[in-house]
Amino acid sequence: MAAYRRLEDLVVYQKLCRLHICVGKLTQRWPIEEKYELGSQARRASNSAAGQLAEKYDDRHVRNKIEGVNRSRGEAAETVHHLYMAWLKGYETQETYEEYRARYQECIRMLNGIERSLERNLPESDRRWPVESVQEDTEEYDAYAQGLPEPRTLNPVPNGIPGDHNGGI
Repeated sequence: MAAYRRLEDLVVYQKLCRLHICVGKLTQRWPIEEKYELGSQARRASNSAAGQLAEKYDDRHVRNKIEGVNRSRGEAAETVHHLYMAWLKGYETQETYEEYRARYQECIRMLNGIERSLERNLPESDRRWPVESVQEDTEEYDAYAQGLPEPRTLNPVPNGIPGDHNGGI
């Protein structure tokens, strides 16, 4: 019989919790007007990425566990979006954004693996990841970065205001 694994033992959960603490510290550097706007959204999404995983971890139904993994993945992607907006607004450097983006992308890949593992407990007809497609092509991840924005192809908005390239609207 396999030993019961505590939520706190899951590496992806540990990483998401550490990322939340880091995002919290990061957002404290942003302008005060963002405290309850972008900063709050980034902190809540980063906390929810770990929270969604925790909420369904002890659920007895595989489909519910998978839903928790899916929600966790969505919250991680939302956090990346908020960090991207912080970069566009000039609150963070491109280097910082890319570092966090890479760390969240690693967690998203780990969540994909958990989902595929959980789906093995479902009838084949109910799986999102059919058996023949379980092997993942890592080149595809690198090429498309799972739909997350490629910062090297976009530039921050000058002065933080869309369409404001000459200092005025």
